Amino acid sequence: MESTFTRNLTVEDSEKGVRLDQFLSEKFGMTRSQADKSIREARVLVNRLITKQGYRVKPGDSIELTLHQPDMDVLIPEELPIGVVYEDAHLVVADKPPGMVMYPAAGHDRGTLMNALAGRHTRLATVGAPLRPGVVHRIDKDTSGLVVVALDDETYYGLLSQFRNRTIKRKYLVLILGRPVAPRGELTLPIGRSTADRKKMSTRSRRSKPAVTRWILLEDYSVASLIEATLGTGRTHQIRVHWAAAGHPVLGDDTYGRQCTLELDTGRVNIDRQMLHAALLGFTHPITGQVLEFKSPLPTDMAGVMALLRAHASAASR
Repeated sequence: MESTFTRNLTVEDSEKGVRLDQFLSEKFGMTRSQADKSIREARVLVNRLITKQGYRVKPGDSIELTLHQPDMDVLIPEELPIGVVYEDAHLVVADKPPGMVMYPAAGHDRGTLMNALAGRHTRLATVGAPLRPGVVHRIDKDTSGLVVVALDDETYYGLLSQFRNRTIKRKYLVLILGRPVAPRGELTLPIGRSTADRKKMSTRSRRSKPAVTRWILLEDYSVASLIEATLGTGRTHQIRVHWAAAGHPVLGDDTYGRQCTLELDTGRVNIDRQMLHAALLGFTHPITGQVLEFKSPLPTDMAGVMALLRAHASAASR
């Protein structure tokens, strides 16, 4: 059994020239492949006419999307322990623990951040429903830290605009292998989907997009370093891919670096996940206009690795 429902949007002046598949992806919370499939199956009408993926939308265009949703494909509310640092009637800022998936997908129908939010809120946004309503951005399963989720569509689009205009403030704390050659800098290699492995991103992709990661060296442990990274763009796996390409992979990243153990004079350090933490998130509240900024303390596992690295660096300097 499956249910069918239709959603409609009108293209605004600021969206002129955006490809139809990209428009669907951004406005309806779909992946690009889902948008392409919907267009191919003639479930997308532009001004009541069937068109192609490459069509570039014009101001005033009426976009109609028909969705066929399996009845079993629902977001299951759960009572899960998550850190909520801010919430009101319009949005939630959560401090996601490492190891938690953002929203249900194959193999993860329960135990996700969105299952937890559905357990806390009876009303969620419709954009991205049923499994990722209101999800404007995401952080990886093994990345910890701050993420904002909209609870209504107006808030979703307001946050989306800030992400697209790059006015969202995001800073990450990152443990990388080795020592960079300078105390600060920028990583600017473009990033796209890897041609060798579609689950990975690469700086050598044939279809890459500009990517900017600004960074500051906070602590030097000789064998590793603590970096503060600020995102100028928001590409998938951006920080992990950039540092791997720079020769300093993120510690514990078994996808791009595989540096999951460190042999120190003080003993072996086993690292169970990528040492990447979304430590700061700032934005303007789309409804109230209030400027909000939140910070997240280091999770215990990352703080523990840093303590061992500091002890190693101290012993080596004697």
